[in-house]
Amino acid sequence: AAEHGLVDDVIDPADTRAAIARGLNALRDKRIEPPRRKHGNTPL
Repeated sequence: AAEHGLVDDVIDPADTRAAIARGLNALRDKRIEPPRRKHGNTPL
């Protein structure tokens, strides 16, 4: 997997909890906005 670029980082098992906590902290305030509508409803 590392040869194909699918692995970002290899962590020691003892550091797993800290790595997960860092990742979750980075995503804590992330907000995903829905895409804006390109077209309104055409009245018929």
